[in-house]
Amino acid sequence: MSKSDMQTFDFDIETDRRGTHSDKWDNMFAKYGVSPDTGLAMWVADTDFQAPPAVLSCLDDMVSHGVFGYYGNDAPYFEAISGWMSRRHNWQVAPEHIHTTHGLGNGIALCLQAFSEIGDGVIILTPVYHAFARIIKASGRDLREVDMPLEAGRYVLDFDALEAALTGNEKIFLLCSPHNPGGRIWTSEELEMIVAFCERHDLILMSDEIHHDLILPGHKHVSMPVAVPESLPRLVMLTAATKTFNLPAGLTGNVIIQDSMLRRQYQTVQKALAIGGNAFGMRMAEAAYAHGDSWVNSLCAYLGENERLFRSGLEAIPGVSVMQSEATFLSWVDFSGLGMEMAEVLDRVQRRAEIAPNLGETFGAAGADFLRFNIGTQRSRIEDAVKRLQSAFSDIQ
Repeated sequence: MSKSDMQTFDFDIETDRRGTHSDKWDNMFAKYGVSPDTGLAMWVADTDFQAPPAVLSCLDDMVSHGVFGYYGNDAPYFEAISGWMSRRHNWQVAPEHIHTTHGLGNGIALCLQAFSEIGDGVIILTPVYHAFARIIKASGRDLREVDMPLEAGRYVLDFDALEAALTGNEKIFLLCSPHNPGGRIWTSEELEMIVAFCERHDLILMSDEIHHDLILPGHKHVSMPVAVPESLPRLVMLTAATKTFNLPAGLTGNVIIQDSMLRRQYQTVQKALAIGGNAFGMRMAEAAYAHGDSWVNSLCAYLGENERLFRSGLEAIPGVSVMQSEATFLSWVDFSGLGMEMAEVLDRVQRRAEIAPNLGETFGAAGADFLRFNIGTQRSRIEDAVKRLQSAFSDIQ
């Protein structure tokens, strides 16, 4: 066992993020009416954990050097990404297949321009990460939301509904894998069915796997190119270090394309818009991917216990059900069993409990009865959140 394997990390240490230009903490009163002084921020999908020691050391070195010139010599950066994908995902990625973007939202937007035209249809499975719909609409593409049915408390694929949603102008299928907000890991069989659907209808398949490292204990995620190698001629992979290591401020993501024709289409757009990475984001990602294995292993174990505590605590409230998450640091909570209007649920959650979650309706109409809670925070805050929510609904029998 190497020295790095024996490292321990203390995720219980709280860092005060108020007054640091934190969207999650400094904007929650304006958006939800919850005071950052007395409330809990459980909405924006970044965590409250400091980045791994290797990342902090990297930034210290950059600042102490004091010269912030143009970034160059990206070979170590690509090597770190390729090494991580090989070690963690059994996925062999060539450096020339990696394209760096200003985060994955930017990557999605670039891909829409590269692989479709204004008015073309883009399919998403809802409820799903709310930025998908926003970017698709802003790009002038035709958004096709296909609701996923719930079976035994988890989302399943409905290919009859997918087929029925088609009009003939669809060009792209945008998949969230693992699923945000439900935390589902799609099986290899399900991924094969998605690829077969895309082949039947000649669709480009974009697989957003930004949460693919955050797998909770007892579960396993298989990346699309590993699960279904035959997907490669139409596959565009979207990955980033930002969710895994809590580096969203670095605005650095990867669009990874193995097929040469798709790669040329994409490169034409990215070059025309003069978009690339930035030195801070790329250096942080390099350090994290090169030295972050032990840290991520510890984080996933910590998140697994957070998930268990939060889910069991909320399900003690009669009528509340929590989707058991297999991945991510997000908890998808169904309040429909309470028989309340969502306005009353929100009054109890935001005003009485003083907690700011994401509104389920922003993930699509199928999420209207849900709220998404970010459990990527210190254990003490999870315990506090459970107590607050149980108190806010204490009159429910």
